[in-house]
Amino acid sequence: MFYKTRKKSRELLILHRLEKRMNLSRDNKQYYFNLQKGYEGETLFDSMTENLQSDCYILNDLLLKIGNTIFQIDSLIIASEKIYFYEIKNYEGDYYYQSEKLFKKPNSEINNPLNQLERSHSLLRQLLQKHGFHLPIEAFVLFINPAFTLYQAPLDKSIILPTQISQHLHKLNAISSPLNLNHKRLADKLISLHINESPFMQLPNYTYDQLRKGITCGKCHSFAVFVQGRKCICSECGYQEKVATAIMRGVQEFKLLFPEKKITTSYISEWCQVIESLKIYARY
Repeated sequence: MFYKTRKKSRELLILHRLEKRMNLSRDNKQYYFNLQKGYEGETLFDSMTENLQSDCYILNDLLLKIGNTIFQIDSLIIASEKIYFYEIKNYEGDYYYQSEKLFKKPNSEINNPLNQLERSHSLLRQLLQKHGFHLPIEAFVLFINPAFTLYQAPLDKSIILPTQISQHLHKLNAISSPLNLNHKRLADKLISLHINESPFMQLPNYTYDQLRKGITCGKCHSFAVFVQGRKCICSECGYQEKVATAIMRGVQEFKLLFPEKKITTSYISEWCQVIESLKIYARY
């Protein structure tokens, strides 16, 4: 069962909206793309683990701290005799492993996720010991994308390749021992220690004046939205929604991007633009 569900980070939510409303630099666009792709890989793994029938707690997207060090766990499964945790990578294309290093073909070295895994594994073990939990931990780098190939994959490393995921989950499903109160205490403790917002967000500088104004389509996110009666209609994809719904989405977006600003009718009128009458805002 999902004991802690996954949701998009505030950083990803903000970048998603900024990408539509300003010209991001090449580096910022790549960072946003990597975050989004990583999130898609994690939710794909969620869709697989939610079908587990064995007795276990699944905690997704934990941000934890031990001492002055913060570390992240993409997915963690508490089973009866062991904790499994996963560093999920949504890499695509041809890669190879050589001399303890990971390369994307033909010869671009990238950060070896096994190093990150080893660090997080150690920190999690220290955190559990600090709080009196002593279940053994098994940690994996899990490559989720079926279009990923790893040449010269080491046999002695904690790696799960796309073709091995099904077999690994089958192994987890075969666990028959039930959980007890101590497992629940562990799950509750980890959730209580979770840090809700990362202190390491990498956002571009932006101001209210430089962002494009207007309501975007609730489906395709296009700005090609017009009002007809009580509906907002997208001329790009044809999606329709109530004006009130579109306004509320605009308000939530404004609050996300500018939490320090007071929400006023004047601000929201300018932010949404596609709505001409201030009376509509006052009504909702």
